Formats: sequence, structure tokens, C-alpha cells
Amino acid sequence: MNLGFLKLGTGHSTRLWPVLLLLLVVVLVPTVGVLWFMGQAMRNEQLAVRQKLGDVYQAQLLGVQQELQVFWQKRSTELDLQEPTVLDGEALPSRIFARRVRDGLADSVVVYDGAGRAAYPAPTRITTRISGVDAPRPTGAWRRAERLEGSGQSAAAAASYSAIAQGATDRNLAARALQAQARCLVRAQKTPAAIEILADELRRPEYDAAADSQGRLIAPSAQLRALELIADVADPTFKRTATALRERLLDYGPPALPAAQRRFLMRQLTTELAKRRTNQPGTPVFETLAAEELAQAYLESDPPAPPTTSLKPSGLPNVWHLASPSGTVVALFREKRLVLDLESLIARQTLPAGAAVELLPPGVEPEEDFLVSLPAGAFLQDWQLVLHPEDQTLFAAAARQRINAYRLIGGLVVLVILILALLVARAVERQLRLTRLKNDLLATVSHELKTPLASMRLLVDTLLETGIDDSQRVREYLELIAKENVRLSRLVDNFLTFSRMEQGRQSFEKRQVSPGAVVEATMASAADRLNAPGCRFEVETAPGLPDLFADLDALVTVLLNLLDNSYKYSDGEKHIVLRATLEGVDVCFSVQDHGIGLSRRAAGRIFERFYQVDQSLSRPGSGCGLGLSIVKFIVSAHGGSVDVDSRPGEGSTFTVRIPVEA
Repeated sequence: MNLGFLKLGTGHSTRLWPVLLLLLVVVLVPTVGVLWFMGQAMRNEQLAVRQKLGDVYQAQLLGVQQELQVFWQKRSTELDLQEPTVLDGEALPSRIFARRVRDGLADSVVVYDGAGRAAYPAPTRITTRISGVDAPRPTGAWRRAERLEGSGQSAAAAASYSAIAQGATDRNLAARALQAQARCLVRAQKTPAAIEILADELRRPEYDAAADSQGRLIAPSAQLRALELIADVADPTFKRTATALRERLLDYGPPALPAAQRRFLMRQLTTELAKRRTNQPGTPVFETLAAEELAQAYLESDPPAPPTTSLKPSGLPNVWHLASPSGTVVALFREKRLVLDLESLIARQTLPAGAAVELLPPGVEPEEDFLVSLPAGAFLQDWQLVLHPEDQTLFAAAARQRINAYRLIGGLVVLVILILALLVARAVERQLRLTRLKNDLLATVSHELKTPLASMRLLVDTLLETGIDDSQRVREYLELIAKENVRLSRLVDNFLTFSRMEQGRQSFEKRQVSPGAVVEATMASAADRLNAPGCRFEVETAPGLPDLFADLDALVTVLLNLLDNSYKYSDGEKHIVLRATLEGVDVCFSVQDHGIGLSRRAAGRIFERFYQVDQSLSRPGSGCGLGLSIVKFIVSAHGGSVDVDSRPGEGSTFTVRIPVEA
């Protein structure tokens, strides 16, 4: 069906697009309305379910909020627990630091004294721990030892420092002298003796608290220097010294190492052991080193002392701090670890099925699908607890019964609309098809029947006017009248065949038929016309062609229509060839001409009913456009196919393929 317009016999066209547009609007308007109503109804139902679920789940979220409050209250209280080890009647700050970090209460802590100053780790500063001996007398033994060392007399200098160490009553001075003696022995190429002093002599208990003029303990630094001097890691002294130094650095009891010295020695020992390949890759040597560094970075960021007792952002990126109730301990939390710990706590709570609780830090907005949100509590100010469905079908599942009812009703309404639209479209299509066939048939029949009738009447009138005395002219006129009569009969036959095709009453009497018999019958029917002057007709039949199970008269009709087409559309000297060959399991009948040919577009439509390349009623050629459609109908009824190979100005070749087993 042509959806744009309908050709009438008068050559005018009736446009159909307004009717089709109106039909489309009639279908779309109620369909869109129903779909919109369904969408709104389902959306409203889901919103109602969301509201109901939010009311129910809010109580669950309040329970999670309370658990978080209890958790942080306990954590804050644990920060203030006192240590059993005290120094000068007070808890040792370094021990408090180590205990809080090792207990996993925080990523790091800073311990403050009663005046609000950082006690551990303390800010880096110079302190004098040696009394009366940190600046030896210029005329004393220390000055002479320094002079010997400065002049390059390392062995003599080492002896002088040894004498000072042996005669000193202050352990700080003795430890410094032993450290200087080891330094001179190294310069004097006496490394083993220097290692013995650094690793063994200075390790004696009386030197545990010995410090230099800046407050740094001498023994741990001497042990690190010994490790650097020992060349063979398999040396028992190396392993013994490394173990002793590691244990000393992990010992936060008295005498306490200054935090700056502890961090330095931890890093240096880690580097030394990694360089010597004495530890496994990825294995941390000091579990408190990261906490030490975080605490120092926190102090350098100039934080308030102490901060508030709620979790707040610190001066460091993604680090939060929380003060104990007494303000003596400040816990530091990295945001990633903080969120993981809190989410682990939340996961242990009893939550509604199909829903999940998420903790959002300040500045992070919840996703649009959340059910309900609450503040995370007094300790987590500006944090949010958000409950959202794990599966977006949760609402649909809760409202499924009503939504399914809406869908069923809407689907039935849309289905009825579509069925009615389809019935109307089928009726319109049928009416348009009948109208088109009627108009095409009337136009074609009136044109095609008028031509032979007019020719015969003209010939009869001429005979009546001129008389019948000339027998030769009479014979010629009668032959012309006979040809026009044959043409008229062929048109009538085509119309009758087309009518039977449309009504489904066309029947075929199939039997065993020789392809040669089909060709001979065709030649007998078309011989007079094709053997006329100005036409060269050739027949080529391959020998040994198998019989076909077909209707002989129908196949003859096929070939006659193809030959008639070739004759009509061959100008000047006509040359037509009829061939019968075998290709695989098909017997092929082909008609080749050297006529005007067809364009590619025309070749694609040539087998449509009433289609003619020249659509004008004044076309020079005759025919009603039914011949090739009849050919296709007959060939299809025999299980075969027909195609055309044509080029404008070079002629056409029509090929009919009939399967042998058909």
C-alpha cells in the first residue's frame, strides 16, 4: 500500500497522509495518556511505600545512632585510663602513648601535661641533661684529648678519652668519653675495638640513662653506629646488637627516649636492616613508627591544646582528632581507618533486611535513593547516618501487588487500543487496496481494450468505405484484424487469470512434462509473430533435459508473456533468444533480447501487479502490467523463481528456474 497517495485512472492522486496522521493521533493520545497515568500511579505508590518504610526504619537507625554514641563514649573514657608505671608520681607520657597505640584505640595519640603542653611526643627542643661536665675545662684532660683528635693523633686521642671514662664519676661524662674513644679508634683503623665499645661497653646498665648535651640517650645511638660498622651480617654481634636496639626502641618505659631520637633511630635501623636484607620485604620493623610520625606532624600543624571532646577535623588532611574527657590525651584518626572501623561497628548491628546503613563524613551528600538519615551523634558532629536500600527493587517488591494491578489494567487498555487501531488500519488498508486495484484495473482495461477495438473498427470502416474489390487489401486488413483479435484475447485471458489469482481460484493440472515440449508449444503459439520480418528468433534447447512435474499450459503462458515482453520492448531489428538449460537441480528457461533494457529501480519492481516502466496513458507500448506478475505467480506455484538481468540500452534476460523434483 502506498502511504503517500493513491493513483486514480484520471492521473490525479488522492493524498492519504491526513487520514493516516489522524489514525496515528487517535492511537497515540490515549496510549500516552494511559502510560502517563500508569507511571504516575506507580511512582506515587513507590513514594508511599518509601515513606512507610522510612518511618519503620527510622527506629532502627536510632538504635545505630545510640550504639555509635556508646562506642565513642567508651573510646573517649579508655583514652584517660592511667598507666601503672609512673615517673615522679605521674604516669609516664611515653608509656601512655605506646599503650593507646598498641591497643588500637587510635592511629596515634598525643599526651599532654597538666598545663596543656605536649608531653609525648614533645616538640623538638635542646635540653641539657649533663650537669657540670657538658663543657670540660680548657686546661683539663678533655681539652687535651680533643687537641690530639684534632691533630690527627687518633690512637693517642682514644687513649686519652679512655682515661677520662675510667676516671669519671658522672656516667653521662663517662658515656660521652667512651663514644669519643670509639670514634677515634675507627679513625685509627681499629674498628673491632670500636665495635666492642659501642656494642658491649656502652650497653652496660649503668649507661642506660646516659645522655648527651641535647638530651639524647647515648647507648641507642652507639648501637646503631656499631651496626653500621659491622661488615658481616652473619656476625653474632650484629644480630645481638640489632635485636637489643629494636627492643630498646620499642620500650617506652624509663629511661624514656626523646621522641625525635626514637623516630630517627627507628628509620635508620629500618633502612640499615633493609639494606642488609635481614628482614622480609613488606614486614614492618616498628609498629609504632607511623603513629610517632603522625603525632609529630599533628603537633607541627599547630593544633589547639587540647581540642574539643567531639570528633573534629585536625590541621592535617583527612585526619580527625578527639580529646579525652580530661584533655590529657588526644586521639588521632585517619579518615579511611575511621570510616572502616565505624562501618564495621554498624555492620554488627541488627539491620532491616534489604537495607544498608552508611556513615557519611561532613560535606558528603547522600545518594537520592536513601530512605532516612540522622545525625551520627554528639561525638560525630556533622556526620550523617544514612539508611538506603541495597536493592532498588525493594520498593517495587513492597508495592508489587498494586503496581501489578496498575500494569495489568494499563496493559489491557493499551492492548485494546492497539487491537482497535490494527483493525481500523486493516480495514483502511483493505479499502485502499481495493480502491487502488479497481482504479488501476479500470484505467488499464479501458486503455488496453480501447486500443485493439479502435484498430479493428478503423480497419472495418476502411473496408466498408473502399469496398472489397481488392482481394489483396481485404486479406491484409483481415490479417490485421485477426492480430488485434489475438491481442484482445490475450488481454482478456490475462485479466481472467489475474481475477482467479486474486480470488485464490487458480488451479494447475500438473503432470510429467518435457522441457522440450514446453518450448515447442511456446514456439507454436508465438511463431507467427516472432518469425515476422524484422525479428530474428532463436531457440536453444540443451539435450537430455529431465522431465518436470508441472502444468504445461501454465509454463507456456509464462514463456509467451516473457517473449511478448521482449518483442514489445525491442526497437528496430529485433533479436530474441529462448533457451532451456539445466543448472544443478533446476531446469532454466531464459528469454534474452537486445531491447531498451531496464534501470535498476525498474528491475526491482517489474514483477509488481500493474507496474509499468512508462506510467503514462499515452505510452507507445501496449500491455496492462499484469504479464510479469502472472509469470511470478505461476513460477512460485511451481516452487521456482524468476529474475531479470538488465541494463538500460543493452537488453534484458529473464530467467525462470523450475526445480526438477517439483
